Amino acid sequence: MVAIGASTGGTVAIQRVLEALPANAPPVLVTQHMPPGFSAAFAERLDGLCAVSVHEAKDGQRVLPGHAYIAPGGTYHLELVRDGSRYQCRLSDAEPVNRHRPSVDVLFDTVAAAAGPSAVGVLLTGMGNDGAAGLARLQAAGAPTIAQDEASSVVWGMPGAAVKAGAADRVLPLAEIAGAVLEAVAPPSSE
Repeated sequence: MVAIGASTGGTVAIQRVLEALPANAPPVLVTQHMPPGFSAAFAERLDGLCAVSVHEAKDGQRVLPGHAYIAPGGTYHLELVRDGSRYQCRLSDAEPVNRHRPSVDVLFDTVAAAAGPSAVGVLLTGMGNDGAAGLARLQAAGAPTIAQDEASSVVWGMPGAAVKAGAADRVLPLAEIAGAVLEAVAPPSSE
C-alpha cells in the first residue's frame, strides 16, 4: 500500500511518480489539494499516461494492486479502511484538517491505522504542513517514509515540515521516489 500526499506543484510530481510504477505496483492512494471538479479530469489524464489504472476514488471502492485512487478535490477526505483481509476507500465529508479537505494527514492517519508496516508514505511538494504529522504516524506504525527533497520541490513546505520533524526516513529528489517506493515494497531477497 502506498500513500502519497501533495499540494502546490503536486500534479506534476504525482504524474512523475505514477508514470514510473509498473502495472503490477501495489495500490496507491493519493491526496492532492485541488478544487472540486478537477480531480476526476486529473485521474482520467493520468490513467491515459500510466501503466497503473488511475481513478477518482469512490466510497466503498475496493483497493487493488495496479490501481491508484485520487481523493475527490475539495469535497471529501480519502481514507483507507480494512474490511477483513480487504482494503476499501472511504470518503468522508468531515471537517477540513489543516484547512484542507481532502487532507493528507487524514489519508496518512487512516493508512497507518489500517495498513501500518505494510504501507509506504510519500510526501511531495506543497505549501504548509499538511501531511507532516501523518507521515510521522506512518513512520511510528512501521511504514517506510519518503519526503521529496527541497531542490526538486516547487514548494518545500509540506515535505520540509516532515523532514524537520524527523518523520522522513529518506529525503529524495523526485526522479528517485518511484524507485525507492518499489524498493520498499519488494519482498526481502532470500540470500
